[in-house]
Amino acid sequence: MDGTQRESAQSRGEQVQAAEREAARRRLLAEAEADRVPAEETTRAVPDRRWRGGQH
Repeated sequence: MDGTQRESAQSRGEQVQAAEREAARRRLLAEAEADRVPAEETTRAVPDRRWRGGQH
C-alpha cells in the first residue's frame, strides 16, 4: 500500500465511524423524543401547606 491508498483507507474508516456516530445520535434523539412528556400533560407543583410553619 502506498501513501495515497493508506490515506484513503484511513479516510474511509473515519467516514464509517462518523456515519456510525451520526446513526447512534439519531437513535438516542428518537428514543429521548419517544420518552418525552409534553409540558401540557405535566401538573403544576403545588407547595405543601403543612410546611409553612403555623400559617394555616
